[in-house]
Amino acid sequence: MVRWKRFQLFALTGIFLGTLLTSCYSTKEPTKVPFPDGGGKVKLRIAWWGSQERHEATMSVLHVYTQKFPNITFEPEYSGLEGYLDKINTQALAKNPPDIVQLDAGWISDWASRQELIPLEPGVNISKVDQKLLTSGQYKGKLYAVPLGSVAFGMIYDRSALEKLGIEAPSNGWTWNDFFQMARDSKSKLPKGVYFTKDFAGDYFAYSAFQYSRGKDKVMTDDGKFNIDKNTFLEWAYTFEQMRLDGIVPPAEINLSDKEFDPNLDLLVAGKIIMRMSFSNNLGGWDSLKKGAYALVTMPRSQQAGGWLKPSMFFGVSANSNYPEEAKAFTDWFINDPEAGAILKTVRGLPVNNEIAGSIEKYMSDIDKDGLSMFYATLKNGQAYSPGPNGWINYVDRDWPLVRDQLSFGRITPEEALELLRVAAQKYEN
Repeated sequence: MVRWKRFQLFALTGIFLGTLLTSCYSTKEPTKVPFPDGGGKVKLRIAWWGSQERHEATMSVLHVYTQKFPNITFEPEYSGLEGYLDKINTQALAKNPPDIVQLDAGWISDWASRQELIPLEPGVNISKVDQKLLTSGQYKGKLYAVPLGSVAFGMIYDRSALEKLGIEAPSNGWTWNDFFQMARDSKSKLPKGVYFTKDFAGDYFAYSAFQYSRGKDKVMTDDGKFNIDKNTFLEWAYTFEQMRLDGIVPPAEINLSDKEFDPNLDLLVAGKIIMRMSFSNNLGGWDSLKKGAYALVTMPRSQQAGGWLKPSMFFGVSANSNYPEEAKAFTDWFINDPEAGAILKTVRGLPVNNEIAGSIEKYMSDIDKDGLSMFYATLKNGQAYSPGPNGWINYVDRDWPLVRDQLSFGRITPEEALELLRVAAQKYEN
């Protein structure tokens, strides 16, 4: 099991905590970065996914950039995560992707290997970004995507719903035993049509956290090997199968209708569940839909921590862009300019520029600070993050969900699900 080493924790803590203290007293001018020189008119297409809060903050930043550089305007393309990857992949295959595209860490090697991205150096100043965060954006030694923030993976819950059920709210450092006991305790108290949490029996990320916590490492090794631990997976899947039968988690048709941050289809916002997975920077998104209702807590642990820190998302520049230098200049400004940082705050996680991260606390709302609190709680002993081995993106995004859906509808047993996952992995193994 790969764990955070002492020097890694020290370095990260120094970066994220130390800058909060030192940046206030720094007399140095902000890092100067190159900008477009006001030549011909340029319209940059830019795509991202996220909550309404992220959309609004990003649109504000685009407006500020155009005010500073009137020759640069934007054509924004934004949505929720559902369907986002399919859309940008289709655009890329048609040689018509956005100039600047937001990517998840697990997608970058795939895009770079298909020559859909251009290297960002020279053009994007990464001198204030921690090297460990940059690794996931590199392919064959070159930087093809720059991280925009750093986040922690944990859980979000409806505080008032738990209080009405007479269940004590979880606290950082809680265990999977605590989680499942809380679920069982809710059984007799849940109103009709309300469930404790989603059915995570076949959820890739939820199960990864559980296996991690049991000391069994990642479900795919970094060198491309299938690594689901049989006993751990069967325990997990059968536990959720029983909760499905007991009405503690939703039936399949409700479970699969969930769309994160959709005001009508997000099961947490709709009041149909009271707990789900969340990243530390997403509290504001849910809070914008239901003010003051939610709180964050670390991912449950077992022998080891279950949650991890990761670069939240990345910007890459399309190889088919007509304006690659202008796109890189904007990307550079986006991560390095203090004014942009003050607007964006933590909508994509704690900013990757160390000086920006240290300067934005004064702009943070209580919601932002709550997210940061969960981030630091995870930092103490969180697991090492890996985007997964190169070439496995379809295993995570296509093969695994097919098995998940069959498991959720009860069409296959946990043993059959495990075998299907094992067989599907064979075509990706090195």
